[in-house]
Amino acid sequence: MTDVKSAGEDRGRGGDDRATRVGGSGADPADASRGDGGGDALSGGGGDASTVGAGDDTSKTGAGDGVRIGGWTRFVTARPRLSLLVALLITALAVVAGSDVADRLGSGGWEDPAAQSAYATKALEREFPASQPNLLLLVDSGGTSVEDPAVAAEAKRLAARLAAERGVTGVGSYWQSGSPALKAKDGHEALLAARITGDEKTAGETLDRLAPAYRGKHGPVEVEIGGPVAVRHEMQTTIREDLTRAELIALPVTLVLLVMVFGSAVAALLPLGVGIIAILGTNAVLRGLTEFTDVSVFAMNLTTALGLGLAIDYALFIVRRFREELDSGSVPLAAVATTLRTAGRTVLFSALTVAVSLAAMLLFPQYFLRSFAYSGIAVVLLAASAALILLPAALILLGPRVNSLDLRRLFRRGGQRTTGGGAAWGRMASLVMRRAPLFAVATTVGLIVLGLPFLGVKFGTADDRQLPSDAESHVVQQHIRDGFPGSPGGGLEVLAEGPATETQYAQYKARIAALPEVLRVDGPLVQDDSAYFTVLPKGEAVDEEAQHLVGELRATKAPFATSVTGTAAVLVDSKHAIADRLPWAAAFIAVVTLFLVFLLTGSVLIPVQAVLLNALSLTAMFGAVVWVFQDGHLSGLLDFTSPGSIETTLPVLMFCVAFGLSMDYGVFLLSRIKEEYDHTGDHREAVRSGLQRTGGLITAAAVILAVVMVAIGTSRVTNTKMLGLGIALAVLMDAMVVRSLLVPAVMRLTGRATWWAPGPLRRFHDRFGLSEGESPAEPAPNGDAHARRTEPDGPAGRRDGEEERGREEGRDRDKAEARG
Repeated sequence: MTDVKSAGEDRGRGGDDRATRVGGSGADPADASRGDGGGDALSGGGGDASTVGAGDDTSKTGAGDGVRIGGWTRFVTARPRLSLLVALLITALAVVAGSDVADRLGSGGWEDPAAQSAYATKALEREFPASQPNLLLLVDSGGTSVEDPAVAAEAKRLAARLAAERGVTGVGSYWQSGSPALKAKDGHEALLAARITGDEKTAGETLDRLAPAYRGKHGPVEVEIGGPVAVRHEMQTTIREDLTRAELIALPVTLVLLVMVFGSAVAALLPLGVGIIAILGTNAVLRGLTEFTDVSVFAMNLTTALGLGLAIDYALFIVRRFREELDSGSVPLAAVATTLRTAGRTVLFSALTVAVSLAAMLLFPQYFLRSFAYSGIAVVLLAASAALILLPAALILLGPRVNSLDLRRLFRRGGQRTTGGGAAWGRMASLVMRRAPLFAVATTVGLIVLGLPFLGVKFGTADDRQLPSDAESHVVQQHIRDGFPGSPGGGLEVLAEGPATETQYAQYKARIAALPEVLRVDGPLVQDDSAYFTVLPKGEAVDEEAQHLVGELRATKAPFATSVTGTAAVLVDSKHAIADRLPWAAAFIAVVTLFLVFLLTGSVLIPVQAVLLNALSLTAMFGAVVWVFQDGHLSGLLDFTSPGSIETTLPVLMFCVAFGLSMDYGVFLLSRIKEEYDHTGDHREAVRSGLQRTGGLITAAAVILAVVMVAIGTSRVTNTKMLGLGIALAVLMDAMVVRSLLVPAVMRLTGRATWWAPGPLRRFHDRFGLSEGESPAEPAPNGDAHARRTEPDGPAGRRDGEEERGREEGRDRDKAEARG
């Protein structure tokens, strides 16, 4: 991690690269005019090439006359100061546009809006507001009974006062209805229930207005506030505070790590700048989306994590390559052109693979998942855009000053960069390939064993236990769970629609009361041709028996149309929606990923390996999630309350995010292996050299991203803690185990067959495929790693031959080092 340059040292720079070097390289100006003739979208070449003149900003970088650029390079470097100024103005507008985004985000979104439970909930809210209370006042009478006249009088006064409040409807209480479900088992507490109307934002504002007036001591009673609306509002507030704290932790720690990786304080600030632009831009996008659709407040956590993490990944890759080009003698303009043609392609390709994984969440109906797709796709595209547009402009202006304030120079002999880190990765790759069956089997078995706890996963809903144990709404709900019979507030509502007689209602009530999971049935409450029944299950509100009861209620015959809602019904419908769409989402990710990796490598086997090994790398994350957050291990250390289940949408979210990040690192490694294989034709050497030259880069990026995710994982909300710590574990396992051990072992076992593709697909790849680096040389016959290209006559040919021989000698030294 301490030497990214050695980890990512590029080779095979000849032809076009040398032609763009002016000044220190000693190249002929006529050669320099060939510049970026590659014609790729990010190569800077093509038929529209133009010469940089004295009037351009780029002329001040020392490019000199005769350096011809075109296409993308010309676009992003023609006016670097203007580009950065425009970016600054747009960022300032994004700050203004997204300033109130947190206040407009929702804390729900786990239900399927097209499900039966969603229909019944809306109908009950419209016809029977009292049937759907979202505000609960826990009235504690101290040591006296709730039947005490003074207690009853004060409770009735509070109920009347609450009923007169603006935005409140459906007020009821134990003292009004006498329902046993609203009275604690010890007789010292009882509930006052109501419904706050309006959307989440309006309801939150109403709660803020009411809570101070009702919370606390009122004569002989003391009141605490709970209910779904209080849980949601407290969750929003907690997430907003936690996110601010996570950013204050992540930013300085990330900056320190970047200084350690780059050495240069100036270079270390560039990735942070890209990340901040991506985060602020995404906040503005989310703010705009709230005008048209619901967006979850949890999405802001992903915005921060991916905004910093991916921006750092992309900037690491680009800045590292730019510095290498400067070290080899290129002037800033030529260095940027080569960087965009090589590292820029990989960054673009990586962004596409991550965006594909996140886009799969758009297939699900829950706005909780869709929100992560909105924020994830936006932040990925903005991070890649900033890295490919603004970062080159900044590098043009900085030039060699990108290495300023190199703090590691103090610790290097003679101020030279070390190369030991890359050699260590090469030696490890050689060791793994010498014992490929052992490493492949041991790593695979180890990952599967780590994932075994996931076989015992239990799915549930997000409730008050997501909050800290001392949060008021959590305390109230826990009192209700422990001290009240029949889980009040967690019952099932059955909506009956259509004309019916009292006898028919009574017969239907008797049928559902006879079901074995039913504790009690209340109702019906009739209005016109509609009625509803409240069914209290015997066990927990969302346990297996309650979910089974939902199916039985829906199957119970009735002389009118019925629909069932309630916490358990919402969970059943959410699980069904996810199970129904999960195969399509998985197929979408797999097919598009297979296609993209094929475009990168031209191989049929490598895309299959990439998908399978990426999925395998996630087993440790899923096993840890169940072992820790469902089963409650480490709950004291991590300070959370285990609900005994995993929220239904979390595994889908974590899979899509972690799979995309794994592909991000996979693309970095595979692109280098492919470049080395094209250059040498030696499969084993390509794998060894690819890991040697990217291992340090991938590990550094993974550690920094893990730090950001751990900062997110310090949240007091359990789902956010689970998301941050789980993905941090997945990222580290992928970079340090799968990419370092399993990938080289499997590729060694598959040998040269790794690169096979049928003729039609190979021709398709030759025409449309993408790669990093120059146009590849033909692989040497019989896998000869040292076969030379034909050297042209003249001084340029002699220079090419000398450089080629130097590279071969370097490969010989690398092999000798790798063999110890």
